[in-house]
Amino acid sequence: MKRYVARSPGGAEIVYEDRKRFWWLLSVCYPLQPFVGIALHAASGNQLWLLLPLAFTYLGGPLLDRTLGEDRNNPPPAVVPQLERDRYYRRLTCIAVPLHFAAFIGAAWWAGSQPLSPWAFAGLAIVAGMTSGLAINTGHELGHKNSRLERTLSQLVLAIPAYGHFSIDHNRGHHRDVATPEDVASARMGESIYRFALREMPGALARAWAIETARLDRRGMHAWHPANRILRTYALTAVLHLVPIAVFGWKMLPWLLLHDVLAWWQLTSANYIEHYGLLRAKGADGRYERCQPHHSWNSNHTFSNLALFHLARHSDHHAHPSRRFQSLRNFDDLPSLPSGYFGAYLLACVPPLWYRVMDPRLMALPQVRHDISRVNVVAGRRERLARRYGATPG
Repeated sequence: MKRYVARSPGGAEIVYEDRKRFWWLLSVCYPLQPFVGIALHAASGNQLWLLLPLAFTYLGGPLLDRTLGEDRNNPPPAVVPQLERDRYYRRLTCIAVPLHFAAFIGAAWWAGSQPLSPWAFAGLAIVAGMTSGLAINTGHELGHKNSRLERTLSQLVLAIPAYGHFSIDHNRGHHRDVATPEDVASARMGESIYRFALREMPGALARAWAIETARLDRRGMHAWHPANRILRTYALTAVLHLVPIAVFGWKMLPWLLLHDVLAWWQLTSANYIEHYGLLRAKGADGRYERCQPHHSWNSNHTFSNLALFHLARHSDHHAHPSRRFQSLRNFDDLPSLPSGYFGAYLLACVPPLWYRVMDPRLMALPQVRHDISRVNVVAGRRERLARRYGATPG
């Protein structure tokens, strides 16, 4: 266990150990889940084993979060600069990139080369897509960093789930507009995850394209110039998708489409739960206040954070976007999810249950205080929701 030693402003010695230092390897290895199912299928011949990663994530994940509980441990501020400089954590995110490629290639090869039943063929596509959704999370962590290597790796890994526009939209669009009605990636109170997906998926691509074409225009280049970062990433996506089709035939086309949609759904699920109903206040000048930790739903559940590079500590991430995952902090009185991310994903898939759990929690937040005008609400439902929850109409 590595010890970090620093001095407080008063001169006292501060010693900190990251108790999760080696447990962060779970975020690195988690994308290799398809190989577990493939190995068990190869050994037993039972195709049900191919679905094991799906069961582990959506049944085992919530159970582990409940069993392990929450970890509210924070690194002392004086130690954070040392944590940020520690190359070990940077290497973890970089190592994860080739593992994402290995998982995609391995799953596609097994799907194409084995005589699978239609349900097993589709099931493996779903498992692979779920895993490639984790590639978007890895690209998210890398894409916020300043080094050219990490930004390049971010674009490479985003090619796997065919979501090469993500870093541009997320960094330049979502972080600018988060927790406002203008943000396509911030869910509104009363908006189901399915309705949100239909708004968020095309909206994110359109916003990213507008941002990138504006950048190229400032440089005197047209939108379809080879310098377009979206097109470059999608060129790699085309190669990754055409090779399985060339090797195994057109049967791989529906497999790849299902894989991509499930990967996108993973991101949409995360976006949906991370800012549901939260709203930044608008000043007299018409500008929104600076994004604060309470503009994101937070979760300290241990397993979700260890599997997702601390993504569930989303509040500190939005307040300090360039901060590395190992340094993200918990704060008191944050909007808190009732479970880890995997359990919240399941809850969101059943809108009536999601509303029953989350809407009262949202209305009771200190920054809301049952005032519906302080909530990001679906258009046309403000008064109805205010009546339902006994809120001030606003």
